[in-house]
Amino acid sequence: MKSSAWSPLGYKTFRWLWLASIASNIGTWMHEVGAGWLMTSLSASPMNVALVQVAGSAPMFFLALPAGAMADIVDRRRYLLGVQLWMAAVAMALALLTLSGQMTVTLLLLLTLSMGIGTALMMPAWSALTPELVGKADLPAAIALSSVGVNVARAIGPAIAGVLVSLSGPWATFALNSLSFFAVIVVLLFWRREVAPAVLPAERLWGAIRAGWRYSRASKPLQAVLLRALAFFLGASGAMSLLPLIVRQELQGSAADFGLLLGSVGVGAVTGATLLPKVRERVQADALVAGASVLYALVILALAFIRDLPLLIAVMFISGAAWIAVLSTLQVAAQTAVPSWVRARALSVYILVFFGSMASGGLLWGFVASHSSITTALCFAALALLLGIGATFHFRLPVTDAEDLAPSLHWPVPVLLEPQDTDRGPVMITVEYQVAAQDWLAFQQAMNDVRRMRRRNGAFSWTLVQDTENQQRWLEVFFDESWLEHLRHHNRVTRAEQRIEAKARRLQVDGVPVQIRHLLAGQGQRP
Repeated sequence: MKSSAWSPLGYKTFRWLWLASIASNIGTWMHEVGAGWLMTSLSASPMNVALVQVAGSAPMFFLALPAGAMADIVDRRRYLLGVQLWMAAVAMALALLTLSGQMTVTLLLLLTLSMGIGTALMMPAWSALTPELVGKADLPAAIALSSVGVNVARAIGPAIAGVLVSLSGPWATFALNSLSFFAVIVVLLFWRREVAPAVLPAERLWGAIRAGWRYSRASKPLQAVLLRALAFFLGASGAMSLLPLIVRQELQGSAADFGLLLGSVGVGAVTGATLLPKVRERVQADALVAGASVLYALVILALAFIRDLPLLIAVMFISGAAWIAVLSTLQVAAQTAVPSWVRARALSVYILVFFGSMASGGLLWGFVASHSSITTALCFAALALLLGIGATFHFRLPVTDAEDLAPSLHWPVPVLLEPQDTDRGPVMITVEYQVAAQDWLAFQQAMNDVRRMRRRNGAFSWTLVQDTENQQRWLEVFFDESWLEHLRHHNRVTRAEQRIEAKARRLQVDGVPVQIRHLLAGQGQRP
């Protein structure tokens, strides 16, 4: 059966989590409005008002990688429950302190920082949940629906917050935000997540972070996603970062006009998400991202020159459709480029690229606009986006069904004459091949892919050498940090990587088995 835009809602847990996340995101957008308004009543300093946004977003840059590692090495359901409870408690503290008149600038910034910490800890784990909840065929539609939920919340939340602040004050937005987290908490409590029993001890946090970073550096498919994301979001950030200035300075518009334009973005995103499944049937991911990027560049140029509100509403509608086409395609590619053991860590790197590109792009185009004009800044932003398409188009996005990233478990269990301390290491693994002279070049080319595979799965050193006395004898040598890390290496090899090994081993001389040896460093030695 073909996947439609709404197919993922057929999965019970995804459906309830999606609805709960909309409620939670509405609360988050209400909180944003309430916090900003509260700071303006506590302090007239523009710096303090700006610091509210900094306090909410800064933790992402420091905690995304540790959060991704945590989400990969602990039970994600329990981890998310803890983070949601933390954020609900912070929001309730904000509500009570504001209602009692005890709120100060320092307290507001500290509590906003605490909320930002919760968001940073949540995002990688939340993003990594989606492949567990829906089938592979429905993953693109599920990610698009998640983006739709965010846009729906962005359209509804600020409007509700404006009414609440005017009637009751900012404390009400914080209180409702606190309650909104319990929608997600209830669904997580009732979700019976199936987790395979652990064979090996859980990774330590620092080791998990290093493993995730090492994988990200060695994975070509993930690097392609990251580069395409950087190229798009750096230029695309110009539209949203300068839109408030266009409304206020160029159109002499009101907050209602600004809200209308943002609402149009949301409607465009919902419409685009509905059409995406049919578009994906006809257009490959690379072409879809390139086409939507060109469309978004035209949107930025339209923002640079059009000063008619009805026309800009139509332009922002198009921007929403183009944005969700790129965003959901890149997120699907990031999800499917990596195996499950490192998914949250890889997504944390993607999240860092996203936030970093948006933040640095916003600063860059804001700087250009302040020293020249909004029109000039937007023209350069559109040009940067178009140049980014050309510069990164040869970095092909991974195809959803192209690779099987399930564990292959085909490596033989290493032989031990006696039990070893699992922390003992490093471990040197040698793989001996016999290759005929006419196959040497093809063998070395095949081993380049093997090298990347070993490095991303845990090896911190790799080399291939040829015997001077018997030139048919080739020795692959790689090192894992400890015996335990080598056992984890066994469990990380995927079926797709099994085919990479097989390609090299097909060049082995017939009738001669590949020889594998494990050598442990002496006690107390370090690499």
